[in-house]
Amino acid sequence: MSACNNMQTANAQNMESLISPGELVTSHAEVDSECSSCHKLFSRSQQNNLCIECHEDVGEDIGSRTGHHGKFADARTNECAACHTDHEGRGADIVGLNESTFDHFFTDFELLGKHLDAFCVDCHKPSDKHRDAPGTCIDCHQEVDVHKDSLGSACADCHNPTDWEDAEFDHDATDYPLIGHHIETDCLDCHEDPTYLGAPTDCFACHKADDAHDGRSGNECGNCHSPIDWDDTIFDHGRDTQFPLEGSHGELTCNDCHSEDPFTDEMDRACLACHLDDDVHEGEQGEQCQDCHNEASWEEAPYFAHDLTRFPLLGEHDNIECESCHETQVFADTASDCIACHSEDDAHDGRFVENCGSCHNPVAWDLWLFDHNTQSDFPLSGAHLDVACNDCHRSSLTAMRNMGDSCGGCHRSDDVHDREFGLDCGRCHSDSSFKDVRSLQ
Repeated sequence: MSACNNMQTANAQNMESLISPGELVTSHAEVDSECSSCHKLFSRSQQNNLCIECHEDVGEDIGSRTGHHGKFADARTNECAACHTDHEGRGADIVGLNESTFDHFFTDFELLGKHLDAFCVDCHKPSDKHRDAPGTCIDCHQEVDVHKDSLGSACADCHNPTDWEDAEFDHDATDYPLIGHHIETDCLDCHEDPTYLGAPTDCFACHKADDAHDGRSGNECGNCHSPIDWDDTIFDHGRDTQFPLEGSHGELTCNDCHSEDPFTDEMDRACLACHLDDDVHEGEQGEQCQDCHNEASWEEAPYFAHDLTRFPLLGEHDNIECESCHETQVFADTASDCIACHSEDDAHDGRFVENCGSCHNPVAWDLWLFDHNTQSDFPLSGAHLDVACNDCHRSSLTAMRNMGDSCGGCHRSDDVHDREFGLDCGRCHSDSSFKDVRSLQ
């Protein structure tokens, strides 16, 4: 029985060879006489399996749904012979690829952007299978890679096929995130070498030409400036130096106080450290300038408390200008006696220079404090109350005190008795009226 079956198989094979429809294509020529390489006897449905056994790469594509045969549904489900017929002769084209109508979408490399304008031969060499065409950017663009492999082969991480020059590189993924105006800067403004290797990360390397400090402030530009606005400094003089710039200090430039290297300066914060040449007091008032002056106006001294000196300001003294008493700014030289300032106001012409305060006060210079009734041995009464001081006191204060209390001391010229009755006028006359005569008992 077995021998019979073998005979039938052999007869069938001989028959198939006898009725072969024609020569195979050149690529299949080596199996031209071996029909069983491509055909399963009496089982056409098994023919696809025989194709895939030989074309393993196509089988893998179908299994993984990749490549043209894996992504194109008809290629996965139809018989291979539906598209790839054979027995057409050695020179026949059984691939059946129409490049003008082929949809590249059904491949692992969809054509986008500039790739749509490319010719097939630009990527598919005539000597190679279409499936063997390169699939990575660097395969085609290596000769124009300005980065010279320094950024690897993943070109698509930055570039796209729509516009190769429009890079979408995420700088935040580096050690130098771009913020502020750095985002608007062209890559080559910082990266002189397109390999991007060794690009500087310190401000001064790029902004040396913009350095208004001419290098005097060192290279740490970020201490004051930011890429958000180069002219808007973030340096806070009060916070960062414990010396807030207030009043007129806020109008100064850095160079007015600092040397050519301000960040290494050890500044003396005392006022006189900067204002020694402005000290009109010649050091006589010490170094605590802020006790009197402030940053708003150096010329104004609103804080000085005169009450803490040996000459508190009272009355009208509190309303006069400093210069009225202090001819120089060396205040220690200023006299404190009344006559030093009021010599021109002295109605006594210097006769009572010992102590003006005995009679006058700073509240009202014309309001006398001297009480003749309590402070002298000669109380004033009657007509004496209407007499001016100078009518009796015509000489110095010492002479005034030694005048005595006799009537004749002042009325000698009025003595019509020519001193016949002595100097005790009060025996007959009274201070109410000198012409009235008392009756003598």
